[in-house]
Amino acid sequence: MNPGDSLRILPEIVLTLTGVLIMLVDASLPPRAPRRTLGWVAALGVTLSLWASLWQLSLPVGTAFYSTVETSPFTVFFHVLICGIVLVVLLLSLDTLPEDSHHQGEYYALIVFGAVGMCLLTSAIELLVIFIALEISSISTYILAGYRKGSGRGPEAALKYFLLGSFATGFLLYGIAMAFGASGTTQIYELAQLLPASPNHLLVTAAMALMLVGILFKVSAAPFHVWTPDVYEGAPSPVVALMSTAPKAAAFALLLRIIYEVFPTLRQEWAPLLWCVAVLSMTVGNLAALRQQNVKRMLGYSSIAHAGYLLAALAGLGASGIAAASFYTAAYAAMNVGIFAVITLVSGYDDERTLIADYRGLIYRAPVLGILLIFFLTSLVGIPFTAGFFGKFYAFAAAMGGNANWLALIGLLNSGLAAAYYLRLAFVSVQAPPEETRQRLALPRVGVAVAAALLFTVGATFLLGVVPTRALQAVETGAHTLQVPSAEPAPAAVSAATQQVP
Repeated sequence: MNPGDSLRILPEIVLTLTGVLIMLVDASLPPRAPRRTLGWVAALGVTLSLWASLWQLSLPVGTAFYSTVETSPFTVFFHVLICGIVLVVLLLSLDTLPEDSHHQGEYYALIVFGAVGMCLLTSAIELLVIFIALEISSISTYILAGYRKGSGRGPEAALKYFLLGSFATGFLLYGIAMAFGASGTTQIYELAQLLPASPNHLLVTAAMALMLVGILFKVSAAPFHVWTPDVYEGAPSPVVALMSTAPKAAAFALLLRIIYEVFPTLRQEWAPLLWCVAVLSMTVGNLAALRQQNVKRMLGYSSIAHAGYLLAALAGLGASGIAAASFYTAAYAAMNVGIFAVITLVSGYDDERTLIADYRGLIYRAPVLGILLIFFLTSLVGIPFTAGFFGKFYAFAAAMGGNANWLALIGLLNSGLAAAYYLRLAFVSVQAPPEETRQRLALPRVGVAVAAALLFTVGATFLLGVVPTRALQAVETGAHTLQVPSAEPAPAAVSAATQQVP
């Protein structure tokens, strides 16, 4: 092990130390002492981790810790994206969590530890490390989903998420075991060299299919989406803002690495499968969202549809599909975290106003929040000059470049279908509220931290739609580094794999 290897996991080290510090300070404070300062400590640690991720661009592309983790423009892009999402969620939580809410220190520590798993998931190039990173991320989000223990919906959401998530993780682990059985290794680049030569093609195909099932559950793609609306409804809105974006970004990074680096020779098998999942996700998500009266459930089904749009980008050939999927991940994260920030302020910590009818006249009661709600909804629809428009354009263009014209057409039709429920909420927010409602509902309080969170999300959503050049350069650079090395595997690895092949 090289002493400089620690620099290649510097963001994860900073996040881990931040989480440990929060837990130690939290344990030393009196039970009734305020814990809001711990949130600022978490935000500072995540900011330092984001800076460390950007600093890694100065390092040459390479691996560390016996070729288990990698640093490249691809990993740096997703590290920055995940740290940015976590930072905004922490700022949102600082002003929306009640001062007397239980276990605030643990809340902030769980978010930071979850970020450790997500960042490690994007840079791991060893299947067992990937599994460990996925579990670190998942366990944190399972607990955060049930953070409101006083509400029956919170524990229910956490239990459903845990049971179904554990079931899906089993599929991933079985897939890893089969990949090892077919090759004798769990290192991704060695797998890429050895699996095509494996005499047991059926075992390799089964390994790929099982691993895809586990990953597609994490991104809530249909038909592995059943947990999504219930968990979104039961979890606190800031937690939903996190789990609907950051873990999905990490899971999509893993999906890109698996299909393009581990199983590139099986494109004829995985491409039709992902296209079917994309069509099913777009159609099921949008049709179900049309029937919802609860805003959080509506956005839960909407996230399923957006997973389909992102999967459509994978029909693109080579680097174009990787770049389009990466850009759409960033665009969706910006607008989805933003709209959940607005929902958090309108609904409150206890989700007192979650129905679409509760948003009637929002623009009269809180003009700034009403305008921001409409802005994020138009971006989710895909209106020009927003991140949603350019993200969908880039994704569908990549699909057409891969000769998946019908897939792009179905995506466009589903985008028109999605406009029905997005614009319904926008129209309700501009309707004049009844006089008694206007008097009863007070203007939501917007603190400095929440204002900063809203500013970040609005800025990212606008800039990705108007001047996306820098982001496009970043994703294209990362796409070109996500390639299987041309070097042959080491003789020892080939020998070990030959002995393990059944």
